[in-house]
Amino acid sequence: MGKSFDVICRELNYGGKNFALYFVDGFAKDDILNWIMDHLSRLERKDLVPGTIDRLLRTHVAYLEVETTKKIDDVVTAVLSGPVALLVDGEEEAILIDARTYPGRQPEEPDVERVVRGSRDGFVETLIFNTALTRRRLRDPSLRMEYMQVGARSKTDICIAYLEDVADPELVETIRNTLSRIQVDGLTMAEKGLEEFLFRRYWNPYPLVRFTERPDVAAVHLLEGHVLIYVDTSPSVMITPTTFFHHVQHAEEYRQKPGVGAFLRWVRFLGIGVSLFLVPLWYLFALEPELLPADLRFLGPEDVRDVPLLLQLLTAEAGVEMLRMASIHTPSPLATALGLIAAVLLGEMAVKVGLFNEEVILYVALASIGTFATPSYEMGLANKISRLFFLAGVALGKLPGLIIAVGIWFFMLATTRSLNTPYMWPLIPFNGKAFWDVLVRSPIPIKTKRPRVLSPSDPDRRAE
Repeated sequence: MGKSFDVICRELNYGGKNFALYFVDGFAKDDILNWIMDHLSRLERKDLVPGTIDRLLRTHVAYLEVETTKKIDDVVTAVLSGPVALLVDGEEEAILIDARTYPGRQPEEPDVERVVRGSRDGFVETLIFNTALTRRRLRDPSLRMEYMQVGARSKTDICIAYLEDVADPELVETIRNTLSRIQVDGLTMAEKGLEEFLFRRYWNPYPLVRFTERPDVAAVHLLEGHVLIYVDTSPSVMITPTTFFHHVQHAEEYRQKPGVGAFLRWVRFLGIGVSLFLVPLWYLFALEPELLPADLRFLGPEDVRDVPLLLQLLTAEAGVEMLRMASIHTPSPLATALGLIAAVLLGEMAVKVGLFNEEVILYVALASIGTFATPSYEMGLANKISRLFFLAGVALGKLPGLIIAVGIWFFMLATTRSLNTPYMWPLIPFNGKAFWDVLVRSPIPIKTKRPRVLSPSDPDRRAE
């Protein structure tokens, strides 16, 4: 007190007793506090004694979210989190009034998960808004929202959500215990820092959790038996556990007819394949054109520039990545101008001066389109790193080098586990019915079973 201008203490006197009201300016709802203070100002001493705290709780502090505590540390944490602390002279308990409001935005459609048809609401940076958006879609009494705090200094609010009669109890317990053992001063990066503590696979580029900002996607995964982790100050919700194939599906596929959804999924699969293998294969064929049939020899470069092909490809990849970074930091009105500069001035002029072959620009651009067509942003970046690894394999060993690089990549994915869940399921271990559902978007009425890999307590999705 007295060192931070926004931590305020109001010393008051009601009914002959001294009160102190502690709160952080900007968190407290002024209208609610004014109403409570106005009511308390009308009290007489007989209205407060005996049993002052009990009388205030039951009669005079007419607010829904009220609790008491005897621990001063709990009072400090509560005030810094937003609630108001009401202390009464001579009493051993403090009253915590959760009359807080956080500055934030209203729910709106996420930029990275847009759909043509469907809901336009999305998660925001306020935890309680996000849990409410989920409960709006799942009015199930078994939906559990467990609260905890992580971070010795940040005391970040975290919520674990799951369906108690559906989710695997061992999975829930594993996540709960892992989160409770985290020792860190703060989670300023919210869900990303939490992910690293949860999985500790720092150098594996592939995401072991799926992030979503859509409440409908979160609800679907809860019904399947997944466990969701909400982190305050983040609009992204973590879905655990996930596999490789969770990251190649999109809500748009389920907003269209099954046939159309299957077509969209296959186009996305094609884009993912292009982002991974197109550039390494073209580089291989450029080095060894005899591997191509005579009718496809046109795929190789028509003229060889002074700059080696590998250096051209790596430079182009780095240029695309710098363009992506620049677009993030460019104001929206200037984004179109940035695109024109990159496409016309940089790309065309680089070809004219002899820095790049035309084919290099073409195939790197196609691979970049495939990267952005990947539904998961994290998966797209991981595929880009894998593409560079395949390029290195071709440069070192040509066809055998590519085969070895792809083998190492596949072995890494096949041996990866996300919370004891095989990352390549249902391909490894193979489950024919589940794998068919990955390849073809099945109609919702025939999806009567929950994924077996999650070990759900209730595997049947049909209503009784």
